[in-house]
Amino acid sequence: MGAKKYLEIVLTQYGYSFENPPPQEVVDQLKIEYAEWMPAFCYEEPMSKYCEGVPSYYMYRIALAPNVLFVALFGLALIAFMATFAATRRGLAFNIAMGLGVLTEVVGYIGRIMSWTNQWEESGFMIQVCALTTAPAFLAAAIYLCIRQIVTAFEPKNSRIPPEWYTRIFIPCDLTSLVLQAVGGALASVAHHRNESTSTGDNVMLAGLAFQVFTMLLFMAVAADFGLRTYLRARGAHLPNLSLTLDNHPAMVCLRASRRFKAFLVALSLATVCIFARCIFRVIELSGGWTGPLMARQDLFIAFEGAMIATAVLALNVFHPAFCSKELLNPPPRREIVRRERSEQPAFKMVNFIIDENEVAAQDAAQDTTQDTTQRDPAQEV
Repeated sequence: MGAKKYLEIVLTQYGYSFENPPPQEVVDQLKIEYAEWMPAFCYEEPMSKYCEGVPSYYMYRIALAPNVLFVALFGLALIAFMATFAATRRGLAFNIAMGLGVLTEVVGYIGRIMSWTNQWEESGFMIQVCALTTAPAFLAAAIYLCIRQIVTAFEPKNSRIPPEWYTRIFIPCDLTSLVLQAVGGALASVAHHRNESTSTGDNVMLAGLAFQVFTMLLFMAVAADFGLRTYLRARGAHLPNLSLTLDNHPAMVCLRASRRFKAFLVALSLATVCIFARCIFRVIELSGGWTGPLMARQDLFIAFEGAMIATAVLALNVFHPAFCSKELLNPPPRREIVRRERSEQPAFKMVNFIIDENEVAAQDAAQDTTQDTTQRDPAQEV
């Protein structure tokens, strides 16, 4: 017997029906008395008025507008990252990391839209949990890829570790947190589907989030140390222009002095802080369990999960390193180099095809004069 048919029988016992619904106080009484199977009824009839206040996978009614907005924003960001790489052919690893993160965000908010249509359906809930939990790890990896080039742009001697070791340290740590979060989400999903305790999966997911917070905190500390050492070196040299105390290569001096590079540094810092704040929120939220107080705050979820990540993505979208620090990224493809070399060749071959009649007449006259001179008898000149 379906849950809807069962509720119809119960309403008949109270002297009511779906066509002749009971008053609200009777509905509230039914929700309490038959609380165990009401979620099954709401799974079949999610839009029924009898489902208002019935516990679901969420502790609030999902708002549709913010989730649609985030799908649109992250979808446009994904297109922008793809278009930027197609136009510049620079920053492949950065674009891949950002693209994966943004794509995962889109999938996560699609899962929430699925839950808006039916909050008692499991697939949409698990999609948004797994996707939105792991997506910022890809974005953090993109940020870690940038620090190596930034250290090179200033002066590697100011860093306590070589530039190449930034990616060797932080990328594996980020991948570790990503794997922990993914495994934890999978374990929780399987346990929930079997009506078993999800504590093991929750703890693994929480460990992944906590390790991500630790990694980002260490990253910010190392980056701040590099910035402080660079500043102290400049101040110790008593030079007002910071670039004069650093790498004096003309390309690096021009890059550091450019507004686009300074804007990129601000955008990268903003993105780092936003992702870090989001990770702290998710750790606190998940530590309280799926029925904790923060799980019931949709406004905080939108602010710290959606808005923070959207701000980080937008900042790196607008101030993309392919435009703002292109000198530090991979050179353009060989095809462009060959085209540029050909364009820089002297144009003397083209000039040979341009004939000036006056110039030709002058050359012929000069040639005749030379021939007359050589044909004269030297004895006659004496």
